[in-house]
Amino acid sequence: MGQFDRRTLLKAGLKAGAVVTAGALTSCSDTSPASAGANTAAAPNWNSFSRSLKGRLFMPSTAGYAAAHQLFNPRWDSVQPAAVVKAANATDVQKAINFARGNKLVMVPKGGGHSYVGASTISKGLMVDLGAIRGMSYTNGVLTVGAGARLYDVHAFLDKYGRSLPTGTCPTVGVAGLTLGGGLGIHTRAFGLTCDRLLSMGVITADGVARNVSTTVDPDLFWALRGSGGGNLGVVTSFRFATIPATKLGFFRLTWPESKAAAVVRGWQKFAQSAPITSWVNLHIDARSNGTLSIHVLGISTTGNAAAAAAQLESFVGSRASTRSITVKTHLEAVKYLGGGTTSPRTGFLAGSDVLKGPMNAATITALLGAVKAAARAKTPATAIIDPLGGQAAKQPTGGASWPWRSALGVIQWYCGTPAHPTSAQLKIAQTFITNGHRAVRAYSAGGYVNYVETGRSVSTYYGASLTRLRTVKKKYDPANFFHTAYTLV
Repeated sequence: MGQFDRRTLLKAGLKAGAVVTAGALTSCSDTSPASAGANTAAAPNWNSFSRSLKGRLFMPSTAGYAAAHQLFNPRWDSVQPAAVVKAANATDVQKAINFARGNKLVMVPKGGGHSYVGASTISKGLMVDLGAIRGMSYTNGVLTVGAGARLYDVHAFLDKYGRSLPTGTCPTVGVAGLTLGGGLGIHTRAFGLTCDRLLSMGVITADGVARNVSTTVDPDLFWALRGSGGGNLGVVTSFRFATIPATKLGFFRLTWPESKAAAVVRGWQKFAQSAPITSWVNLHIDARSNGTLSIHVLGISTTGNAAAAAAQLESFVGSRASTRSITVKTHLEAVKYLGGGTTSPRTGFLAGSDVLKGPMNAATITALLGAVKAAARAKTPATAIIDPLGGQAAKQPTGGASWPWRSALGVIQWYCGTPAHPTSAQLKIAQTFITNGHRAVRAYSAGGYVNYVETGRSVSTYYGASLTRLRTVKKKYDPANFFHTAYTLV
């Protein structure tokens, strides 16, 4: 597969929020990461702070600073934090929170650094990188993992025990950002969201207190951490997950000509509603540079019988696919295939989302296809990727979760590739596609998916009915609003 095909393979769950704080309640009308601005203390004692850390402190005058503050999207390279803490352990995180609070610095944490809006960096503030906190252990079906671990490393570790987790696919996404925002992927229907598998979390709240939250200890905070993204309740430093079996998977990839596009969307909707939870299929509608659309699906069967699942989808579409590929892969083969390998290069993009509250009617399907077609005619590298929900994802886990879209049909991701450092004109072109997509499906959109957070959307579009309770939890655990940026609840 080419790079663009790999990147559009499984966008749902492929990227995480990558900000590893709890409960990001996002609202932003600005396209740049927040600045600490006037809140920055005049003269923090950086030398004393640096000496107190087991990890390292990087400042603009420090060798390695440029690399230390980079995120996955090169677009945010120009954002200059006052300093970057490369935390070695949870105690370093604790010290960073206390130092930032005492010096009136805005602090943001970084996991995998995949935040769509660059929320894990901050101008003139303190970035805390958890990447070195990535240790893992496994006992009796339970994975304990540091918040800095990346998805490929987690899967490779669990594969030794014949176990897995329902996660996204991009190998460099951090487990923390993915989990805290919900976590979509190929096992969503069979086993639920990534956050649904959580048993407990180590988290340091705004008062600098280290907590181990679960359904029985700080249950309201545990609820909030499960699916509300990153940004304003604390910094999670470790997770305990109930794992799932690492079985062989049946794969199928089907393509149809553009003339069948509307029928494929209708068929996918029927499949998402009625297929067994052992089957999962996402739909890709890609803009080609020649002005046409590419229509294909990628599906899996947890039973290994991909042929039966493919045939069921074709029956809903009403025609056999023009090309068909059916294979069986082991757990780790599947991880590498879906992620395009064991790592992923830094990539420029702009993206957004809509959560589908139900099957779209004919007019809305036509409008959706029209939005991608307009991008194709403009030679814009755009795609709409629709991932199914339902099955176990429709059920609340024990202890509940703040992820609000249990009754939804699926999630559309509007994705547009950009140069590493796009011009304003290039960003405007990409944003036009995303705006057109939102407009096309407005009547069927319940809101957005917080791990695909974008600028210009209100809090309520990401949190639905969970918003009021999330605000209550915010007031309890961060009454002074220490965790605040342009992307958090104020």
